[in-house]
Amino acid sequence: MRFPLLPFSSSTQDLRPYLALKDTERESMTLFLQNLIRTPSPSAQEQDVAALIQKELRSVGVEDVFVDRVGNVIGRLGDGNGPALLLNAHMDTVQPAATGWPYDPYAAVIQDGVIYGLGACDMKGAIAAMVYAAGRLVDARVPLHGTLVLAFVVQEEPCEGYALKVLVEEEGIRPDWVVLGEPSDLQIMRGHRGRVLYRITVQGRSSHASSPELGDNAIMAAARLIFGIDLLAGEMGEDPFLGPGSITVTHIQSQSASLNAIPDTCSFYVDRRLTLGETATRAQAQIEGIIQREGIDATMEVVEYQATSYKGYPFYGRQAFNSWTLEENHPLIQALSAIVRGVQGRNPAVGAWTISTDGAYSMGEANIPTVGFGPGKPEHAHTVSDQVRLDDVAQAAQVYAALAEKLLGSNR
Repeated sequence: MRFPLLPFSSSTQDLRPYLALKDTERESMTLFLQNLIRTPSPSAQEQDVAALIQKELRSVGVEDVFVDRVGNVIGRLGDGNGPALLLNAHMDTVQPAATGWPYDPYAAVIQDGVIYGLGACDMKGAIAAMVYAAGRLVDARVPLHGTLVLAFVVQEEPCEGYALKVLVEEEGIRPDWVVLGEPSDLQIMRGHRGRVLYRITVQGRSSHASSPELGDNAIMAAARLIFGIDLLAGEMGEDPFLGPGSITVTHIQSQSASLNAIPDTCSFYVDRRLTLGETATRAQAQIEGIIQREGIDATMEVVEYQATSYKGYPFYGRQAFNSWTLEENHPLIQALSAIVRGVQGRNPAVGAWTISTDGAYSMGEANIPTVGFGPGKPEHAHTVSDQVRLDDVAQAAQVYAALAEKLLGSNR
């Protein structure tokens, strides 16, 4: 049964000061966040961080904790007699850059109230905030008439939405609302563009480099295609809220018998961001039109992601993800805005991410009302500057706890 979200009034009650973390909780949360950052969790190898999260959930009083078939860690609070709110964060990180870090990426150094390290904002800060939001609800004895689901998922970095899809469609946990903890600088995000990753393979004919006229250089043919693709940038669709689509070549490789031979194969990858109204099929047709116009022998396909989770679950999915938006006057956004306004003392900005998230599934595919709110700045994600303010993590925890009480509590 799905529960509609009715309009909520905003009042001074949205301040909910009793849901702010105590000093002892902040100290414990900070130590937990340091341990998360110090524990590597590349995609498909999240098991050590998963164990940390399970232990911490139980330590803050969440009794219903389990790991599903794919390796997601799930914690639940509430009596189950009502709607379900799901807080989502992924456990995996990208690989660290080889150089340029101000501190060791796994040291979790704290300087001037900021914690640095791989995954600090993307998104172990949100994990810590969600765990301690649940702990605050337990400690404050807040009755939840429904279910608060804490979902810490695997392999989001290479294939966003897939692990959440398993949770919903195979584990049968379908929430009424989803809050994504991806970094948003404590602002509200109500959508983002979709994305699709294409691989284009150009066929040529090899010859000795001393007689290039005898061959057909696959790199040169690929260059003509890339030039045509670059010209497509001015022909993208545009949405008033999400902005225009985009297109760029991200990687190129060739194959030849030697460095003195004309390459007979050249492959390159195209990252295409889809705004509302654009589809992966239409975007592919645009590029195929260039291939035909140039008369180049080339094939084009959507890249497929294949990997096995640390639990042995086989991931398999196309790298094509929908764009999505939630209308600005949706009651979920109104409810979250009231909470953030009460905590921050000002109206939060409402915008869109440039990145892609699990919302590509929850809202873009499953049509579950979804918003984003998390600690950390998006521009720090996937960089050697990965960091998050500890005050922001604590504030996010208060907002998550207060939103759960607002949507699921007896006074909703």
